Amino acid sequence: MPSKVYGSAAEAVADITTGATLAVGGFGLCGIPDALIDAIADSTTTDLEVFSNNCGVDDHGLGVLLSLGRIRRVTASYVGENKEFARQYLAGELEVELTPQGTLAERLRAGGTGIPAFFTPAGVGTPVADGGMPWRYAADGSVAIASPPKETRVFGDKRYVLEEAINADFALVHARLGDTDGNLVFEKTAMNFNPLAAMAGRVTIAQVEELVEPGAIDPGQVHLPGVFVQRVVHTGPQDKRIEKRTVRTVEGA
Repeated sequence: MPSKVYGSAAEAVADITTGATLAVGGFGLCGIPDALIDAIADSTTTDLEVFSNNCGVDDHGLGVLLSLGRIRRVTASYVGENKEFARQYLAGELEVELTPQGTLAERLRAGGTGIPAFFTPAGVGTPVADGGMPWRYAADGSVAIASPPKETRVFGDKRYVLEEAINADFALVHARLGDTDGNLVFEKTAMNFNPLAAMAGRVTIAQVEELVEPGAIDPGQVHLPGVFVQRVVHTGPQDKRIEKRTVRTVEGA
């Protein structure tokens, strides 16, 4: 069996072509595959469609690709920390599908488990289900593309909305520990969207802080089995950034 280990992030993402779809792990700036994102930024790949909880900040994470104009469309649940994201969206340069956070997580998981769609109560009675949310604005500020209405159905005495699964051409994830077979262990909060994004990718690329040989990880400690991972890159310790620092004034200081 060919090795899953790649010598560099650049080699691992080399076949991500223009127009590809990407499922990207991380939450805010926690557990983001920054080395893989930077490697794509160093390439000429553009016109990307991204599925991720958020889009980083202006100078880090997916915000790097965004500022370079490489992203065409984003499906996310939170975009409040990125000024360039807001500017591109309101200027009609970026298509955005906002979706409830739990729904996004389940759409990714469903894609990885072969479930084509599912019903959820989240969003019923709102534009999420009824349609009309602005996906893309025109240059004059009018709505160029609006979300379509979704199928709803009553189960028992409650209405639910049908949400479709997400599958992406590639998934990019970050793990603290991985072995050469692709078995991964995520650190604390980095468990957020990384396992789900990894499951949704047809080709999943994992950057790992520590790389070990098969058998070195207790099977009971594996968070994501290697069957979901096709490529592994040893990137070493991650430069961990704080998304928003809030401090209080100390009395008398």
